[in-house]
Amino acid sequence: MGFLNQNMQELLEKAVFVGIIRQEDDERKVKEYLDELEFLAETAGVKGDRKFVQRLDKPDNATYIRSGKLEEISSYCEENSVNYVIFDDELTGMQQRNIEKVIKCSSVIDRTSLILEIFAQRAKTSYAKMQVELARYNYMLPRLAGMWTHLERQRGGMGTRGGMGETQIEIDRRIVKERISRLKEQLKKVDKQMATQRSNRGNMVRLALVGYTNVGKSTIMNMLAKSDVFAENKLFATLDTTVRKVVIENVPFLLSDTVGFIRKLPTQLIEAFKSTLDEVREADILLHVVDICAPDFEEQMSIVEKTLSDIGAKDKPVYVIFNKVDAYTYEPYDEFSLEPKAKENRSLEELKNSWIASEKSPCIFISAKNRINIEKLRNDLYKMVAEIHAGRYPFNNFLW
Repeated sequence: MGFLNQNMQELLEKAVFVGIIRQEDDERKVKEYLDELEFLAETAGVKGDRKFVQRLDKPDNATYIRSGKLEEISSYCEENSVNYVIFDDELTGMQQRNIEKVIKCSSVIDRTSLILEIFAQRAKTSYAKMQVELARYNYMLPRLAGMWTHLERQRGGMGTRGGMGETQIEIDRRIVKERISRLKEQLKKVDKQMATQRSNRGNMVRLALVGYTNVGKSTIMNMLAKSDVFAENKLFATLDTTVRKVVIENVPFLLSDTVGFIRKLPTQLIEAFKSTLDEVREADILLHVVDICAPDFEEQMSIVEKTLSDIGAKDKPVYVIFNKVDAYTYEPYDEFSLEPKAKENRSLEELKNSWIASEKSPCIFISAKNRINIEKLRNDLYKMVAEIHAGRYPFNNFLW
């Protein structure tokens, strides 16, 4: 089993990526998904080498892809010294074991285990580390039959390869379940402390930055709060929720920045990070940050909206911040073309007008990096916060 538990930069050199194109899938989108998978791998310290796709009505129950494609991938990996084969979907334990019987020269991992590894690398506080550990054990539990040697190393050499058998798997299951139970108890204690901290903030207006990963939330946080939240051009640069007090003119509010969302975010992580995302659920307004340069930004927005619904925050007022306008590019539409105008042919002005005219959530177009339209952003936030503030403190309206 290719479940990662060490520094991938030390272990990995190259990886190939595998996906399928279903009958209803857009081939271009599938390639974009594999590009994102490669970016995930780079974030974890892996160099992307090649992508493999196969057209299938549905994943093969036994091996995810067909045997011929598996043999092709196996031969390529052996000839090119590829360390990891990374699948874009979550594999079942049976699929993983069957694939590993064919691809013996490389370790096989799926998208979920890759994201879990990145979270493990990025977790800095003990609370975040516990959350990630809980998610990893929940992922591990149904797959123990294929990964017992990994667990054996974790528990300090318990058992031997030759004498595993069904009894050993049951021992492993009990060990994992005990660790899950202990982690849940530890997290409950921390959750109570964090809930107390939130209650001690009184009735201050709260805003929360949400969005797809790597859209610039932490950069906006640093700009508005004049803080030094870690920001980097990599996925999941922020895991721990950061809360800062911000004052615009004479109106104070709390601004929080938390983990970014992503397509196929593992359910184990959503469950483990639900307490961390209380800042989102308890916010008065959600600031949905969008990377306008992402070719599929509208799909990314839908993924964020679905995740917000999953954590119980779908009915919050939303203010959309389209970020990175300084880097926006498009292909001018050929008036003589017979093809309809595609979204990549829309100028920034066309995009702005179409979004504003759609009567969706209020929005703004900015560049946090180059401070474009930042004064309007601050003014919009001031108005929204002041309105809520006036409702809570009606006798303090003299402040503005």
